[in-house]
Amino acid sequence: MRRKILFAVTLTAVLGTTALSPCAAVANGDVVAVKDNFAAGTIVVRTSERRLYLMLGGGQALRYPVGVGRAGMQWAGTSTIEGKYIEPAWSPPESIRRENPRLPDVIPSGSPHNPMGVAAMTLVGGEYAIHGTNDPASIGHFVSHGCIRMYNADITDLYQRVGVGTPVVVTR
Repeated sequence: MRRKILFAVTLTAVLGTTALSPCAAVANGDVVAVKDNFAAGTIVVRTSERRLYLMLGGGQALRYPVGVGRAGMQWAGTSTIEGKYIEPAWSPPESIRRENPRLPDVIPSGSPHNPMGVAAMTLVGGEYAIHGTNDPASIGHFVSHGCIRMYNADITDLYQRVGVGTPVVVTR
């Protein structure tokens, strides 16, 4: 089953499909009413709520729980999805290596120690990403160095719904 899901996700990325699916989220995403005036397809992360919203239009959004930047590592602003990756390898940035110098240079894809989970979508500039996690207990908390963490099932769902170039707005 997992192979079929990844094939569908990869096929979607290859075909460049960016249309929003009208179906409900397959994991923890809930369709909720919103008063924001963002265009359909925009990702909005509300750090204080520890929630990510995919705006659907018509006053509705898909809402997902997320883990966000811990104190001193939060950011706010706008960006876009720059790249999409299934089971990415992870190279710890220098800020994380300073905290844990024993980390390897690269943690390979599929490793249970890889914090990126099953998929990642990098934001312009490459410093931050919206990604899965190898620590589902971290979702709903202030835990990261600025990345947005999602349950693996949720990042898989979101990954299928958005494309490269999708606008991302992060608020505190």
